[in-house]
Amino acid sequence: MTIQWFPGHMAKARRQVTEKLKLIDVVIELLDARLPLSSRNPMIDEIVGDMPRLILLNKADLADEKVTDQWISYFRGLGIRTLPIDALSGKGVGKLPELCKELAGDMLAKRAEKGMQGRAIRIMILGIPNVGKSSLINRLSKRSVAQTGDRPAVTKAQQWVKMGDTLELLDTPGILWPKFEDQMVGLRLAASGAIKDELIDFTEVALFVLSYMMHYYPERLVERFKLKEMPDDRVKMLEEIGKKRGCLVSGGNIDYDKAAEIFLRELRSGKLGQVSVERPIDWEMDEPIGKPLSLPE
Repeated sequence: MTIQWFPGHMAKARRQVTEKLKLIDVVIELLDARLPLSSRNPMIDEIVGDMPRLILLNKADLADEKVTDQWISYFRGLGIRTLPIDALSGKGVGKLPELCKELAGDMLAKRAEKGMQGRAIRIMILGIPNVGKSSLINRLSKRSVAQTGDRPAVTKAQQWVKMGDTLELLDTPGILWPKFEDQMVGLRLAASGAIKDELIDFTEVALFVLSYMMHYYPERLVERFKLKEMPDDRVKMLEEIGKKRGCLVSGGNIDYDKAAEIFLRELRSGKLGQVSVERPIDWEMDEPIGKPLSLPE
């Protein structure tokens, strides 16, 4: 599945981000805790450079806690502070202002040496579409100042958001890269809902996730779909889901696409439990789990 999706407003957003960086003290990079590297735009390092940066692993409530700990260690090894949060419930968000002050410490010290009046620490929030930027901003500001939605690309303009007298945040539209060179990245993003459903093949994405879950979370599938035993391959697993959810067409055949869509909806809503679809080790494997596979003719 090769997906190319780079709307004009995203290209414009990249230019705006680059122009605004000179006004920023700390960059907050918002990632999806279920797939941190796949939800991380590789252009961000190039754009941000060596500026003080904090990574937030959002939607941590939907991710496997043990795997999230692996990611925190991974980013610590890169010298980047990382904090798991849930923007919707507010879990972990309260630590953010103090962490930003720590990261802006050198800037604050230099301003103090020059006798300059203190001003709010200016923060830029960056992330791909649908990773939860607007929900985070609304949580931090304690009011609805950013539009939210369960579809990607809701935010289409930059805006400054004041947080008392100490912090100012700059929201930006999600920046997605022009093309996913790695098929697995596209599949993980599609599974999370970061890509518009109109652009994805539900069955291919569901087969990827099923392969991953059959390897790491087989008990979740058995419990959720009330199976007597685990099928021996992911196509048969999708067929079982189709039967359990009534996705049948004439002749008693399975409507694979409908079964796949239902499965992905349940995954995204957390009905399958806390599931991560990416681990640090996945980037070291020659044959990643979930490798694309076509349905039999």
